[in-house]
Amino acid sequence: MASIPTSPTSPESPGARSARQPLRKATSRAEFEAIQREATESWRNLWGGDRMVVSVGIDSSSIAKGAVEVYNACRRELAGSGSTVRQTSGNGAMWIEPWVEIQRPGQPPIVYANIEPDDVPDLLAGRLEDRAFGVRGDEPFNGVPPLDAHPFFKHQRRILLRNHGVIDPDSIEEAIANGAYSAYLKVLFDLSGEETVAEVAASNVRGRGGAGFPAGIKWESGRKAKARPKFVVCNSHEGEPNVYKDRRLHEGDPHRILEGILIACVAVGAERGYNYVGGEYPLAIARFRKAVQDAERLGLIGKNVLGSGKDVAFRLRTGGGAYICGEGSALMYSIMGVRGQPRTKPPRSVEEGLWKRPTVANNTETLANVPDIVSNGGAWYAGIGTEKSTGTKLVTVMGPVKTMGLVEVEMGISLRTIIDEVWGGMADGYTFKGIQTGGVSAGPLKAEQLDVPLDFDSMTPFGGMLGSGGFVIFDESVDAVDFARYMTAFNRYESCSKCVPCRLGNPALVEILDRIRLGRGTRADLPLIERTSKHIIELSLCGLGQVAPAPLLGLLHTYPEDFESKLVDAPPVLPLREVLPLAGD
Repeated sequence: MASIPTSPTSPESPGARSARQPLRKATSRAEFEAIQREATESWRNLWGGDRMVVSVGIDSSSIAKGAVEVYNACRRELAGSGSTVRQTSGNGAMWIEPWVEIQRPGQPPIVYANIEPDDVPDLLAGRLEDRAFGVRGDEPFNGVPPLDAHPFFKHQRRILLRNHGVIDPDSIEEAIANGAYSAYLKVLFDLSGEETVAEVAASNVRGRGGAGFPAGIKWESGRKAKARPKFVVCNSHEGEPNVYKDRRLHEGDPHRILEGILIACVAVGAERGYNYVGGEYPLAIARFRKAVQDAERLGLIGKNVLGSGKDVAFRLRTGGGAYICGEGSALMYSIMGVRGQPRTKPPRSVEEGLWKRPTVANNTETLANVPDIVSNGGAWYAGIGTEKSTGTKLVTVMGPVKTMGLVEVEMGISLRTIIDEVWGGMADGYTFKGIQTGGVSAGPLKAEQLDVPLDFDSMTPFGGMLGSGGFVIFDESVDAVDFARYMTAFNRYESCSKCVPCRLGNPALVEILDRIRLGRGTRADLPLIERTSKHIIELSLCGLGQVAPAPLLGLLHTYPEDFESKLVDAPPVLPLREVLPLAGD
């Protein structure tokens, strides 16, 4: 496996000095503002000089496609030339990876798509112009259109992703030059805790982990809690098989996440912040850990931060791969070193969370919005999206579409626009059958339902759900029974087994689906699925069990023909009531 490159050490790179010399610690606001000015000047010099600047997008997906080898080839080819070769993160457009951005003297940066290591000499010599994908700028150049003119980027509103593909995620100086920690400075010195919470409440930003609970209400409850100490937890577990938005946030702009957590700590009066990251994300963990270390060296974490009189400690925790630890109370048990299982509520985490102390827990994407909310005001954020679903949403996709990747769209955009334009429609040779919504927590939508807006509420009447923003598009070759079996088996494996309905009900559903897909099911199995699912949903303790049968029920109701075609025509020997007597019948 290719090694991950460290920050560039070219003298022209803003990340170079941080790679060679320790960051100097700022002990006051004035000292930090001096660092901001230096970082901004260095950033301007990088792009305003007379040397070529080559940037390679490196993240977990592009590494698998050879981006590190492309980066190393660029370094070798330009060694001793005075040119700058640097890494950035991916820009969300996974189908063009590995990509290389080149800014030649007097020209705007141009992104070149699908570059192999052997292509590098021709690329750097200007003999590979047919791979030019787009210009990072507002105007075309030599026939190359702006990136934002491509349908993949045209319909996006990139707030959280605006630095992705631009900055080196390992360089705190590049992050600061592009606005990082400006909002944190404002919260430390210019806003009270109440005023910060009020801005978050005015934005009406709702939880991006799937539940959609208003963050402002949670912060206000945490601030009013009397017990001490208090904690803030960022839930970055993200264990669903088709969701990778939080991973990419960590890989592309880790300082944005850290800043959001630190702001939350100051606003609610928490002494310590935690980020709980899924252990399956090695690059995300490495980049976020470096961000924390650099922020500590710079004086942004610790005692009396920048002379503000405020103390903020921070810890990074990694998960062991259990999906259930994405549930709030199970996550907190895991942070404390206890087996990750949910508990009854109330009390809520803002009353009793970590070590039975008030704890404010938010999803990664939710907290990543906070710096812009603080900088621009809650009213600014509330003006984006819809009245009840404000802001933007990170959306991921899997399936046979032409332009797969991570996108950030304004709430209220239609699913049809995202599928047909942003993702380019179905790949050649595939016919759309449906789109699975809500990760593994909701049902699918068919072609005639795609005009529904993307928000927290509009998909519910159709059996869909926004959830954490993970979608799977499937074509006519996908059998609904097999697909339902896959998602039901996932929930069976990931159940913590604390609740009897979830522990026994999900395996029972998998057994029924196996019976049907192998041609041994009867018509009695369909009401049996409904009844078993009802018990799991109504009697399970946590959110996993309460939505575990939802994908199966959604597929059963949307594609009944796929199930019925596999059933044995003969009626069951006994009526269903005698096969499975239930209490109360």
